[in-house]
Amino acid sequence: MDVVTPEKRSQMMAGIKGKNTKPELIIRKELFRRGFRYRLHGKKLPGKPDIILPKYKTVVFVNGCFWHKHDCHLFKWPKTRTEFWREKILGNVARDKKNRDLLKADGWKVITIWECAIKNKSYDEISLEIDKLAESLLNTEYIKHA
Repeated sequence: MDVVTPEKRSQMMAGIKGKNTKPELIIRKELFRRGFRYRLHGKKLPGKPDIILPKYKTVVFVNGCFWHKHDCHLFKWPKTRTEFWREKILGNVARDKKNRDLLKADGWKVITIWECAIKNKSYDEISLEIDKLAESLLNTEYIKHA
């Protein structure tokens, strides 16, 4: 059973942003600090990637663990309206896969950074995550990221 009213839950869910989220802003700031330049929310690319690095032919998706069904402690199936949420979340997962496949087919390197890699982490832990991303960008070989 939910601990808030349906109206309050609806208001809370409606307030969740789809772009310019806190994890995304942290990643962008750190990439910029390291000298990487990028574009945002490419409307012409499948899935509208959060960060586009044309020089490296790479796109970065910063995914929320709940909305994209990440296998981590931040994802739990909702206990109410289970069928609605199952359809919604599995639809997101299928759309994500389709968009990644389209981007890869067009020669883009696709990287996904999950919310759990950033949320409630120290600066040093976040910095290590961005270091891995930077290393992947500078690596000329194609690296598969899930």
